[in-house]
Amino acid sequence: MSAGRRRLGRVWRRRGPLRTRLALSVTAAVALVAVGVCAAAYLVVRSALYEQLDLSLTQSARLAAQRNPGSAPGVLAGECRFLAAPACAEVVPADPADDPRPPGQLPVAPAAREVARGTKSPYYTNVTVAGHPARMLTTDYAKGRALQVALRADTVRDGIEEAARWLALTAAAGVLLAALLGYWVSRTGLAPVARLTATAERIAATRDARHRIELPPPGREDEITRLATSFNTMLDELEQSITAQRRLVADASHELRTPLTALRTNAELLARADRLTPEQRDRASTALGRQLREVTGLVGDLIELARDEEPQPLVEQVRLGTLVEHCAQAARTHWPAVPVHVRVPAEPVVVPGVPARLSRLLGNLLDNAAKFSPSGLPVEIELTAGTPGRGPQLTVRDHGPGISPQDLPHVFDRFYRAGTARALPGSGLGLAMARQIARAHCAELTAEPAPGGGALFRLAF
Repeated sequence: MSAGRRRLGRVWRRRGPLRTRLALSVTAAVALVAVGVCAAAYLVVRSALYEQLDLSLTQSARLAAQRNPGSAPGVLAGECRFLAAPACAEVVPADPADDPRPPGQLPVAPAAREVARGTKSPYYTNVTVAGHPARMLTTDYAKGRALQVALRADTVRDGIEEAARWLALTAAAGVLLAALLGYWVSRTGLAPVARLTATAERIAATRDARHRIELPPPGREDEITRLATSFNTMLDELEQSITAQRRLVADASHELRTPLTALRTNAELLARADRLTPEQRDRASTALGRQLREVTGLVGDLIELARDEEPQPLVEQVRLGTLVEHCAQAARTHWPAVPVHVRVPAEPVVVPGVPARLSRLLGNLLDNAAKFSPSGLPVEIELTAGTPGRGPQLTVRDHGPGISPQDLPHVFDRFYRAGTARALPGSGLGLAMARQIARAHCAELTAEPAPGGGALFRLAF
């Protein structure tokens, strides 16, 4: 049964509402303090009242011993059965055979005989005299005799009971106040958590990440406020991610619609190849192959953009100078009409990265530069080694029309194509992919107008 109760308590602590658990915890803590203070006050009052009564008994015993020195066993004063009467006093012998006849009204305990023999120290005790509560002191008196002095304790008992009643009422009021305080603390303290929960539930129900948690005014921040701020920041990131995803899907569908339509048209033409001349079949086949390559490249670029970070097992130390020479040679082969000039430092420049991805980044920059460079004008690549506090930099410059101020903020957006580039081949994903690869390698890719005309792309590690 005890194990079952403990198990039930653990389950309630895990599954009980947080507001209820917090309220009960605060109530229990404050109630424990209130009950403890009242209990301590009761003990202090009780001890103080008995201390005053014991002091009166000590004075009465001293007076009785002074007035009746060396008296024989028997009653010295016996009117303490009345509330306003002085203390009763009796002499008790060590040997019960010496007790007076008739015996006194105060009870004689074996401990009193020991005090009379001198083997026990004086002591106080609570007794009943004539049906009334009394306090009695047993102390040494003379050789072989002890003195017992008693006083009525009705007032002390009544005072203690009155104090106990008031302290019990105070403790009950403290427990009630603790319950109200616990409810208030749980309600006000967890209000931001309740708003956070309501916002999360509303987002889950509506799938709308634009909702935010209302924050308190500045200067009233606490841990819950920081949690709500972090949650709002997470919602901002989620909204941006959803917006970017929707924009990517919309742009991708828009970009794929034209080549897919052309593919379907050419496929339908080739399905009726018996009605076409050989020249028409060749043109349709060539167009179909070119459009298939465009769609394949576009889908591959989309897959590359969907990857947020580089695979760590493939990271190695890459010599940028060798990589630049290799990419420049590939660009010369692909764009024979555009000269590619390379300047690299004599000392090797090494950065951690994935060689294939860095080649893709530089290849995209070179393709973009060569695409806009007029025939005969060069594309210039320059690699500079890092300095203290600054990493290596790679720049790619063309001598084309450059980037207009209105296009400059959008050159790295997915599917964005400037007005001068709409007639050129490409999907508008190359620069977006280049920036993503750069950031995955802890580098920053920027674009700016080149001095004297053209565009300059700077990759800073």
